[in-house]
Amino acid sequence: MKPVTIALVLLTHNPDEPAGVERAVASLAEGLRELGHRAVIVAAGPATASDGPDLVRLTTLSLPRPMLFDDLPRLLADPEPVRREVLGLLTGIGADVACWTDAVVGLGYLNPAPPGTRTALMLHFLRVDEPIAQSLAHRPDTVITPSPFLTGEAARAGLDTNGWHALPNALLCRTAPPAADERERLRRTGPVRILGRADPSKGIAELLRACPPDLGRPVEIVLAAAGFELWPGMQDEVLRECRALAARLANVEILPAVPWSEVQPFLAGAALALVPSTSPETFGNVAAEALSVGTPVVGYGFGHLPVLTGTAGRMVPLDVAGGFGHLPPLTGSTRKVIDFEEGAARLWRATTDLLADADAYHAAARQAPLQVAAHTPAEVAREFLRITLGPEERPAADA
Repeated sequence: MKPVTIALVLLTHNPDEPAGVERAVASLAEGLRELGHRAVIVAAGPATASDGPDLVRLTTLSLPRPMLFDDLPRLLADPEPVRREVLGLLTGIGADVACWTDAVVGLGYLNPAPPGTRTALMLHFLRVDEPIAQSLAHRPDTVITPSPFLTGEAARAGLDTNGWHALPNALLCRTAPPAADERERLRRTGPVRILGRADPSKGIAELLRACPPDLGRPVEIVLAAAGFELWPGMQDEVLRECRALAARLANVEILPAVPWSEVQPFLAGAALALVPSTSPETFGNVAAEALSVGTPVVGYGFGHLPVLTGTAGRMVPLDVAGGFGHLPPLTGSTRKVIDFEEGAARLWRATTDLLADADAYHAAARQAPLQVAAHTPAEVAREFLRITLGPEERPAADA
């Protein structure tokens, strides 16, 4: 069969954006192209110098940088011009599949698909608002989440998840893990590295406040501002706080953003990667990148992170009303009874314990690449095509 054309709609997409959904979409597009199909990413303006030929910018919508998520309804107060433009774009390229990568910034709630085009709705985080209700009311051909964890959270929140599919995020780049002798050197003296977006839920400030003064090795944190935030100045506030906290600590450095191609080399040079997010990761892109290069991961034992990491690191439990175990969604009263300052201290203890146990550390390092071996762009793209195309339409471009 002939190759197919897939349109991936994500208004906030930019190359090298320090954000998980943008990177996941780019990885899926790369895998589809590797299999011989055409993948087009549809995003809002303005254009950037890094835009490639398969990134199509809308002329009817430009987004400020940073954009407030609450501003998007105002920017789309009259959605008809955007709906018509996307419909025309998808018709013009002959899209076989239209993938709305979110209910709002992926335009799932508008569903501007030409007749005969199959539709997929992606949920990268839990939402139970009107846009998701509108998106599901359009009856997309499939709904995709990045993990069974998120599908389960949606079901617990009352959404009908019958027929939904979990599709892991792919690893965009390939970097070989360090050799065994280099991994041992890293265990003994290498830096602990953290990579995250400047968002309070990434837990960087709590981690810095709990950082032990006698760690005896560098701590290097890449903290980047994305093109969106929850309130005006949020990212600047996070950056200022974290820089001030780091300035009081020996051997702790806040580093600027790195391009996507440098994420894995940065994490490959770490003794260990810390993922201190105080909200459950619905997938865990940073952890996956670290695992792919043989770097053990330490994080909180909730969300998809424990499944993704397996025995290739240490997961730290958190107290919830005096107990341990599975955590409900961290909203409302649940968040109030979790002591993330104590949780951050536990992360550091788990870090030092793992680094001090050579046998356990190297077992984790050997297991790490195996945890994400199937998360290649091509394999994830194959699964995407399997779940979005009907059996009678499924192409064999990669056969």
